[in-house]
Amino acid sequence: KGGVCGEWPRPTWKRCTKSQWLPEESFENFSNYKKALFATPERLKNRFLARANVEEELLIKRRSGSAMKRSLNWWDLMWMGVGAVIGAGIFVITGLEAKTTAGPAIIISYSLAGIAAMLTVFCYTEFAIEIPVAGGSFAYLQVELGDFIAFIGAANIVLEYLIGGAAVARGWTSYFATLINKSPTQLRIVTSLQTGYNELDPIAVVVLFLSAAVAIWSTKGTSIFNYIASVANMFIITFIIIAGLAHAKAENYTPFTPFGVRGIFSASSILFFAYLGFDAVSTLAEETKNPGRDIPIGLLGSMTICTVAYVLMALTLCLMVPTPEIDQDAPFSVAFKTVGWTWAQYVVSLGALKGITTVLLVGTVGQARYLTHIARSHLIPPWFGIVNKRTQTPVNATLTMVTASAIVAFFTELDILGSLLSLSSLFIFFLVAVGILVRRYYIPGVTTKKHGGLFFFFLFIIIASSLGVAIYWGLSPNGTILYAVFSPIWFLGTLGLAVFVPQVRTPKVWHVPLVPWLPSLSIALNIFLLGTLDKFAYKRFGIWTGAILVYYFLFGLHASYDTAINQKKELAAYKIQDAEEGQT
Repeated sequence: KGGVCGEWPRPTWKRCTKSQWLPEESFENFSNYKKALFATPERLKNRFLARANVEEELLIKRRSGSAMKRSLNWWDLMWMGVGAVIGAGIFVITGLEAKTTAGPAIIISYSLAGIAAMLTVFCYTEFAIEIPVAGGSFAYLQVELGDFIAFIGAANIVLEYLIGGAAVARGWTSYFATLINKSPTQLRIVTSLQTGYNELDPIAVVVLFLSAAVAIWSTKGTSIFNYIASVANMFIITFIIIAGLAHAKAENYTPFTPFGVRGIFSASSILFFAYLGFDAVSTLAEETKNPGRDIPIGLLGSMTICTVAYVLMALTLCLMVPTPEIDQDAPFSVAFKTVGWTWAQYVVSLGALKGITTVLLVGTVGQARYLTHIARSHLIPPWFGIVNKRTQTPVNATLTMVTASAIVAFFTELDILGSLLSLSSLFIFFLVAVGILVRRYYIPGVTTKKHGGLFFFFLFIIIASSLGVAIYWGLSPNGTILYAVFSPIWFLGTLGLAVFVPQVRTPKVWHVPLVPWLPSLSIALNIFLLGTLDKFAYKRFGIWTGAILVYYFLFGLHASYDTAINQKKELAAYKIQDAEEGQT
């Protein structure tokens, strides 16, 4: 009875519909909605490049009702990063890519993916300090690239987490099966559905909802659980490396590149999956005690630990077992079984379960914060942005994302999930790198017309030359000549930006070093890796993008337009309230 819509247990549907689902003026009645639809071109023009400011992003946190509790420090963030990253990639994707795409050269693939990920981490770190809100890359894009681009990015963020949770949950089932001495696929239910969707996984569904329960309970409690599990997992990883190298055979590294150079780069794009998770740490900025100190240490520290661990574990796996004999579902457990250490497979499976569990847990925390901040902007109904007063966590967003992931996990195979997930992630990382350059070089009303024109010209050169390399890679498997053309063009575009366009903003606390070179290199690497993905990933990506654009033109655009119109009054009221509370 009573209560605010969004509190758990939820009040009546009618009350929620009126106050938190479609509260904007455009949806008050059919007549208003009809007028809004006819005004779509005008409203799209208004919102296409509408940029929020940092003050607005910080104040709209109030739309969630209750505040999230600031309880995390750099130690929490570092282990959150380790827990989010180590588990999914190394325990699930490594075997598949080593066997079918890269061979022993997968260590190079991991290194390339790690370099590209570290460049993106630099960009995320600067943004997370400057804009310490739960929205992560959505908030960053909204401030720097505008409302429309932010929505496209937001939709892909949602897709990234939805698919990521599903893929990792299915990996959890595989390792649990080996732990109880069954084949990795034996616990799934085989049906007559289309191949790729015919092995149903009810265990993955249960695991996802258990992770949601922990995430809803407490962010700090989640951090403590993650820390304990991650430390235990690091001991398991150390065991795998030492015990695995004791069974190393140099001949297993021959041939080193059975699939050629293309296989190395193609595997790198998929292995980006292994580094996903660090962006979840950026969404915890709103719950961090000292973002300026804690976020750089937490993000960069966790990524360094993860990259070193990945390369060493991939090296160990390929030295233990010939790549054609690697098991695709549970590579490390089966590898120990192959060399005669049957008992060791249970230790590895237990460690993998710990790692995959923390990935699920931290991912559940991160995805809910993304959805919460998107709802604060009213691009989706604000019901999803409610923070529960009792738990101080976003219950609605958490349950919504986990339910969607559970549906996907129940049906869909890992290889289908992996390629689509990497595409969405690379696309977002590309946009964030562009956002850093925009943040440093272009402020409307401050940047001169001349410098603004030069900035966009050089940015176009950087993106176009990077696209040229990626397209040439895809269309000409044996060609080399155009690499010698596009690479110097990229270099000259970046050099021109560095020499002829002055920076108009320098962060006070922490900033990406070597701007514009590092963000420009991040743009080039992300576009190149996008070019290595197969056409089916782009087909699924295109279908998803088309679907969310239909939603945007029918609902999201009009909700965000109405919200922007009323936002000045809303923010003024928040300031007055803050001033009155400060006086008392």
